[in-house]
Amino acid sequence: MTIIPGNKVRGSDSGRPIMALLDLLGRRWALRMLWELRAGPLTFRALQAACGDISPTVLNTRLAELRQAGIVGQGDEGYRLTDQGGELLAALMPLHDWAEGWAAAISAAGTRDRP
Repeated sequence: MTIIPGNKVRGSDSGRPIMALLDLLGRRWALRMLWELRAGPLTFRALQAACGDISPTVLNTRLAELRQAGIVGQGDEGYRLTDQGGELLAALMPLHDWAEGWAAAISAAGTRDRP
C-alpha cells in the first residue's frame, strides 16, 4: 500500500498529510530506521544490524515504503535519508529533546518517591 498524502491510511479516511505521515512513522521499525540513518548511509546489512532483531522482510518492506514516500533514498553507499528525510528528522529532534527531559523528570520523581 502506498502511503502518501491524499490516500486513505490506517485510522483516517481523510488522506491529510499529517495522517499519512503518522501512519507511515507508526509502522514497526520505521522511526528506528530513520534514527539509525541519521549519521549517514548504511547498507542493508548494516541497517539491519543497527536495528537489532528486525527481519529482512520487514526491513525490505519499510525501506520500500520510506523510499516511495521520498524520505529514504538509495545510492552507492547504501540507504540514506533524502533531503526531505533530513528535514523530517530535524523536525523530530525537538520531540527527542522533550523526551530526554521527560525521562530525566520521571527518573528524578521516582528517586524522590522511594522510601
